[in-house]
Amino acid sequence: MTSHPTFGVEEEFLLIDPHSGAPLPVNRLVAEQAERSGVDLQLELTSCQVETATEVCDSPTQLSGQLRRLRRVAADAADAAGARLLAVGLPPTLPEHFPVTDTPRYRQIASRFGMIAREQGISGCHVHVAVPDRDAAIRVSNRLRPWLPLLLGLTANSAIYRNADSGYASWRHILWSRWPSAGPTPYFASADDYDGAVQMMVESGAMLDDGMVYWDVRPSANFPTVEVRVADVPATVAETVLLAALIRAAVMTALDEDERGTPLVQWDTHALNAAYWRSAHDGLAGEAVDLGGHGCAPAIDLLRSSVDHITPALRTVGDHGFVADELERVYRSGNGAMRQQGAWRRRGEVADVLDEAAVATVEGC
Repeated sequence: MTSHPTFGVEEEFLLIDPHSGAPLPVNRLVAEQAERSGVDLQLELTSCQVETATEVCDSPTQLSGQLRRLRRVAADAADAAGARLLAVGLPPTLPEHFPVTDTPRYRQIASRFGMIAREQGISGCHVHVAVPDRDAAIRVSNRLRPWLPLLLGLTANSAIYRNADSGYASWRHILWSRWPSAGPTPYFASADDYDGAVQMMVESGAMLDDGMVYWDVRPSANFPTVEVRVADVPATVAETVLLAALIRAAVMTALDEDERGTPLVQWDTHALNAAYWRSAHDGLAGEAVDLGGHGCAPAIDLLRSSVDHITPALRTVGDHGFVADELERVYRSGNGAMRQQGAWRRRGEVADVLDEAAVATVEGC
């Protein structure tokens, strides 16, 4: 039996026409193809998206193996359905509208939320880490709040949108923030406090049900985990594994600090919003907000400092060397947003961005 928290990952992907690059509404057909290989793909709100989910994992090596297989099967299934699989936070090029996947729930969401639901194609990555109970998940969520903008910057992968450079590393974050239940997670005193807030939002119509809690960290509705949802879907498997390893260590550190009674800083919403905006704008290549110092510093430096803070947890699970090496590799070679921007600057052609993203999606798979 493992002595440290297990983890798992869900990744959302875009399906595009291999010729025009436009999102292709064939998620049911792709799911049927993947099922023949023993992989159950989930259908997303828009019919140009699918989602994969790993099993419970103990180590980055195990997680990496599962993610590589899932991406490979999903990519092959997309190809068999006449589509191309991309790990991108947003479609670089758009159709007139996104057909909503034809299920009763998704039809109801589209009816209530209108264009917010219909102009989507937003793909994220959700990392689950095991925690003792829901109250522990709430306390961990409170302590993870200052981490979230840095994780957004690390995984930013949606720079090119509507055949143009958006001017942001994660334009997905900007669009996703339009949902009334998305964005920085509020501070909650307990699980009951959290449940009361969710009930109020459901009663107000801002959520259909508790499945629409889109805050960037939350207690999972289905598993005994805390779920971190802040990230764009990373461009590569390696970046997803890095993200998951960082989050697990951050959760372990939060649990330890909670047990020891380490004082918790309740960051103001305006400070978190400023940190989110800067990370969405600059990504990994620029600066990020130093919430403790109330200024800005290079994003990579703040990430290194954050890794220093969770080093005891990383050493406990044997992940410290892996995380340090991967962080430096991503900084040297670039994350998804940096790859997209580099491809765009070569000729200003969205086809180059699509090709770059397609290669990254199955890199090492």
